[in-house]
Amino acid sequence: MDPYKVIKYPLATEKAVRLMEAENKLTLVVDKKAKKQDIKEAVEKLFNVKVMKVTTLHTPDNKKKAYLLLSPDTPAVDVATKLGLM
Repeated sequence: MDPYKVIKYPLATEKAVRLMEAENKLTLVVDKKAKKQDIKEAVEKLFNVKVMKVTTLHTPDNKKKAYLLLSPDTPAVDVATKLGLM
């Protein structure tokens, strides 16, 4: 899949920012049909980071969230700063 079609937009809610700072996790809204492997490859390609784990969640408003645990050598806060979230 095309990385730009897999990732829709990043989330900058209070919970997402707390996860970035405390657990080095990035929160994104992704395409509903994207698999975990597709999400991992898209994020690694677009942001030049190493993803350790992908967790997905289907929300009641029919969206799919992805929580991405990044490797310790790439802080999620730095990626969020590049995206303009922080």
